[in-house]
Amino acid sequence: MDRSPRVILRGVHKSFGATRALRGVDLEVRPGEVHAIVGENGAGKSTLMKILSGALRPDSGEMLMEGAPYAPENPHAAQMGGVGMVYQELNLAAHLSVRENLMLGLDPSRCGFIRDRIEKQRAGEALQRLGHPDLDLEVPVYRLSIAEQQVIEIARSCLRDVRLLILDEPTSSLGKGDVERLFQFIRELKASGVSILYISHFLEECREIADRYTVLRDGETIQSGEMSGTTVEDLIRMMVGRRLGDLYPARKRGPGEVLLRLDGLSGKRSPCQVSLDLRAGEILGIAGLIGAGRTELMRCIYGLDTKASGSVTLGGDELPDGKPWESLSRGIGMLSENRKEEGLLMNQSISDNLLLTRLSRYRRARFLSPSRMRSRSAEWISRLQIKAAGGDVPVERLSGGNQQKVALGRLLEHDARVLLLDEPTRGVDVQSKAQIYRNMVELAEGGKGILLVSSYLPELLGLCDRIGVMYRTRLVALRDRDDWTEESLLATALGGRL
Repeated sequence: MDRSPRVILRGVHKSFGATRALRGVDLEVRPGEVHAIVGENGAGKSTLMKILSGALRPDSGEMLMEGAPYAPENPHAAQMGGVGMVYQELNLAAHLSVRENLMLGLDPSRCGFIRDRIEKQRAGEALQRLGHPDLDLEVPVYRLSIAEQQVIEIARSCLRDVRLLILDEPTSSLGKGDVERLFQFIRELKASGVSILYISHFLEECREIADRYTVLRDGETIQSGEMSGTTVEDLIRMMVGRRLGDLYPARKRGPGEVLLRLDGLSGKRSPCQVSLDLRAGEILGIAGLIGAGRTELMRCIYGLDTKASGSVTLGGDELPDGKPWESLSRGIGMLSENRKEEGLLMNQSISDNLLLTRLSRYRRARFLSPSRMRSRSAEWISRLQIKAAGGDVPVERLSGGNQQKVALGRLLEHDARVLLLDEPTRGVDVQSKAQIYRNMVELAEGGKGILLVSSYLPELLGLCDRIGVMYRTRLVALRDRDDWTEESLLATALGGRL
């Protein structure tokens, strides 16, 4: 196989007004290579990928594809040139079916008529390659979980003839089994000569799947090299410019009285007969595979999904069914895994998103005080280290990780007693993860109760006091953290028993 670079970037710059997103990026990607792009949120990774995929044009710099100048005018031109892109923020048509999303733009036809049989066959084969042959091809995408939508987004790449495939946080909502199937798919593509750019904040995954790496910091290339012999600690040091220290903070106090109690809680579709207690000062983790009912459990507790039976009590008082505003007013806050559609007002400012649920604190007479709101949002931007020019910046202009910090900041501003956190570090860099973990431990030390759903098993084992596993919509095991290992968590999630 020819090992000369397939893609070469030299001195690529890109600015958005006064913000310099890229300050001179250099990159070389070879055929049949998995090349990891790592860096903190705001380092320029997504901007660089959007330039390669034709969604943005660089201000300056040189780009070559197989020795020829490369300057796609739009994403369609990039696709015609053999570049495929799987975005961190999913890019699906929610009202269309799974099959229609998979085959969009690739519809096989004869005499102007779409050939449904061939469509179904190709779509089914794509899902089978990723280990989901039973996913209903005709169900509308909006009915699926974020994790299932992510599988569809990745499966689309199976159907296109690509020479360069860009995967932006492809495992952020996937469980371990799906990650392993994705890695097998990546290895098949690599063996066929496809070049793969792999962006992830899961550095252990990068070390496992990537041949080489490039580190970006503040829009610049810091270093490139062979992944073999490079440790996670080495990558972190290059990303942040220093050693990070312990990722998971030590806990000083144990759980107290029961804050939240679920008694036989069932939803109309999921979960089924879940009972548990969450105590003050406790972080209780929930593990499980895609479709196990973890997200549905959180939504049912909060009132976003209607209960079929059972009860949710907070401090001894039963919460009314289907009224999330009541849950919020009584002290329960929820962070959705779907920040784009459920967690944030994307076209509104950082300040508006942070303070939305407690605007009464910033009123003078009947009017809001812009100066007090600016001051408070500036405090959160500083505390959470949100990379933005100020609180007036629309959230849609932030990187995915910085958007997640804004969503978490609103919960902290509301001062809820119980926090329901569904994949809180999805798409967040390692330094920001460490900061979020510190915030979670501080909240627990202050007497809050935290129910944490995560697909990342080291996160559960590093943070939680107890961990439960959901299997086919039921909570099948709930044990102290020390009684679990990654292997036993996965085995229980796969088989429903230890």
